[in-house]
Amino acid sequence: MPSITVEPCTFALFGALGDLALRKLFPALYQLDGAGLLHDDTRILALAREAGTEQQHLAHIEKELRSYVGKELDESIAQRFLARLTYVHVDFKNADDYTALAEKVGSEQRLIAYFATPAAVYGAICENLAKAGLAENTRVVLEKPIGSDLESSRKVNDAVAQFFPENRTYRIDHYLGKETVQNLIALRFANSLFETQWNQNYISHVEITVAEQVGIEGRWGYFDKAGQLRDMIQNHLLQLLCLIAMDPPADLSADSIRDEKVKVLKALAPISPEGLTTQVVRGQYIAGYSAGKPVPGYLEEENSNTQSDTETFVALRADIRNWRWAGVPFYLRTGKRMPQKLSQIVIHFKEPSHYIFAPEQRLQISNKLIIRLQPDEGISLRVMTKEQGLDKGMQLRSGPLQLNFSDTYRSARIPDAYERLLLEVMRGNQNLFVRKDEIEAAWKWCDQLIAGWKKSGDAPKPYAAGSWGPMSSIALITRDGRSWYGDI
Repeated sequence: MPSITVEPCTFALFGALGDLALRKLFPALYQLDGAGLLHDDTRILALAREAGTEQQHLAHIEKELRSYVGKELDESIAQRFLARLTYVHVDFKNADDYTALAEKVGSEQRLIAYFATPAAVYGAICENLAKAGLAENTRVVLEKPIGSDLESSRKVNDAVAQFFPENRTYRIDHYLGKETVQNLIALRFANSLFETQWNQNYISHVEITVAEQVGIEGRWGYFDKAGQLRDMIQNHLLQLLCLIAMDPPADLSADSIRDEKVKVLKALAPISPEGLTTQVVRGQYIAGYSAGKPVPGYLEEENSNTQSDTETFVALRADIRNWRWAGVPFYLRTGKRMPQKLSQIVIHFKEPSHYIFAPEQRLQISNKLIIRLQPDEGISLRVMTKEQGLDKGMQLRSGPLQLNFSDTYRSARIPDAYERLLLEVMRGNQNLFVRKDEIEAAWKWCDQLIAGWKKSGDAPKPYAAGSWGPMSSIALITRDGRSWYGDI
């Protein structure tokens, strides 16, 4: 039996027939049920605006669940899970529809309202929940993106805050639910081996790469308004940067951790207009090859605007103005149509000050801590050792001390990030969720880049699909005498 106790709740999923709900949220809830982490009395309300009968929509949800869970699906668990579901037709902006919803919810259980909808309707949903008497003691879960800049994000957050206080508002960044991201806190603060050297005296630089092999995948309408900076840097990559760079929190409470992350965001050095040409590269993919097959360029995608200057790639150097990280650059890189799907953090440690080995081997001397988020979650520390053999002398080699989660914990299934996040919402734990001032600090830093691009009028640099981005992204890091790890 699971050691975690979860109270019964009514889980209301707004946007239940959308891609996110079908692809991620229902499978995550199914897995929680299979692990015994849903209370027997927990119910799930699938809320959507689509017409049709309840039976039709529940059959569609079941079909998609079976498709996405695949061979792992257990029939007895599936039947138990599906029995929890009720479909409710709701026009999110129509207050009258929430009366019927209130009857379905009742008053015996806590309501958790998950907004898998555009942020533009968050305020309307919150207001209508309140009018229907469904706001008291309710927790709301907000999907990103929350706004498209600082001003619009404040409007969304303020609209929600009229009816739901911060301690009942859960802003999702699914990267924070990944097992390896959670291990960052344990790795840093439970191991003196790392924490005593986690500063500018011992670390040379840090890389954070989130590469996507796919293109737009039918999301042109959303993505062309957002771009890679808003879609990935503002939330995912800056959150990873905060976890790497933050000082030790006073304890593991949600606010202690988030206080330290906000300090990092506020310490990020602004990038000057001149720095936009040397510290930042934005790109847009053109036709090329992915997985050995020809693929179109961004401007050739279905329903595309052939005049779009939206970036599909961003690489930049960020600097943190505090004692711990003075002089240590953080190189961030993310893009679509990269050679592979890859999310990793590489911590580069400085060379020993006194070198005693053969001069021609000096460039090899480098310890790296590699934290892989996907596709295979794990942690690897590259260390220098002597080559084996009587004829090798003191010839050095770089090799890994490696922890691969799927190999090490063979008996345990690694949960999807959404499983962990949904469970923590039900438990009332906000550790893995983003606070309002974090969102605002991240937007404030990103807005200066967006404004700088708009003022300069520079078009994104082209790069072939299936490559690691524009050549200028290589120059960005080689200018500092370094190179991107693993793809050169």
